[in-house]
Amino acid sequence: MKTYKVGVVGLGWAAGAHLRTFVALPNYEPVAVMSRRELDPKELEQEYGVKLKVYNDYDKFLEDPDVEIVSICTPHPYHPEQTIKAANAGKHIAVEKPIALNFEDAKRMLEAVEKNKVLTSVGFWVRLVSITKAMKSIIDKGLIGDIYYAECDYYHGIGPWYAQFAWNIKKDMGGSSLLTAGCHSLDIMLYLVDEKVEEVFSYSTRNPHEVYDPYEYDTTSVNLLKFKKKGLLGKVASVTDCMQPYIFNMNILGSHGSLNNEKVYSKKIEGLMDWSTLDVIRVDSGDVAHHAYNDQYIHFAECLDKGKETVNNLKAAFETHRVIFAADKSAKTGKPVSLSEFK
Repeated sequence: MKTYKVGVVGLGWAAGAHLRTFVALPNYEPVAVMSRRELDPKELEQEYGVKLKVYNDYDKFLEDPDVEIVSICTPHPYHPEQTIKAANAGKHIAVEKPIALNFEDAKRMLEAVEKNKVLTSVGFWVRLVSITKAMKSIIDKGLIGDIYYAECDYYHGIGPWYAQFAWNIKKDMGGSSLLTAGCHSLDIMLYLVDEKVEEVFSYSTRNPHEVYDPYEYDTTSVNLLKFKKKGLLGKVASVTDCMQPYIFNMNILGSHGSLNNEKVYSKKIEGLMDWSTLDVIRVDSGDVAHHAYNDQYIHFAECLDKGKETVNNLKAAFETHRVIFAADKSAKTGKPVSLSEFK
């Protein structure tokens, strides 16, 4: 496999985790960082164990011929323009979720990526975790039959104790409960079900505890999905203000069996009398230090070698975001919203 030279944009909590992953993997060589802050290359080398060029100008950073991949780990509103510029510069792109806070920006990002034929990896790393791979394989093999209902939920208290709280509370930075975090659960539902959404109906609310008062948007939403496939429904709860440990729930019901996180039951498996437990890694933490970046970037390197799209590419992420924008509009208007409004 080839070794790919990476430049990281931003150097906060998430970027540090990305950079450590690139340092640890043999298929990557971090060569530069781009930050608004003045950074000391010697201090960076001491902390990360590699020599890094430091840029404070994004355009000059993109002009560096050593940078083959741009890893964008800045706050949400910066993702669109940085992605578009990187695509226009011919760089392959890794970008954190959400890709954008509005539909038009997401659309422009996709157009730039497709026009320049660059490969992408969006921070929907849950698609690469072993529990998801196992569930996807079971579904594709038909072991639970035809899916008619799916439920994927995100529970995570993102309060003052969380690194991105200071800016995440703002509407023009965090966006919504779904955009800032619950998108992981919505994305994994769409990936597992593998069907197009026709309509969304959503309600939103918020925890009345004073610690969540600074949020400028509702921090809990319940989103009901009607798929184009007849008889298929879904529900996503995005709860970013709970007072409880982190929970990532995946529940898929089919005509001949069900998947409930690491448990499977199937009438197609003879002799199976109760739930059977899969030997898999669950998604059980909201800490970026525990995110499956290793799996994400091993997969990205394999796809770069073959010149093919990742399972978490920007086009797939765009489809997830279309549903998010429809859901957020529904919660605001109190009416169901058709995905045809977001073409």
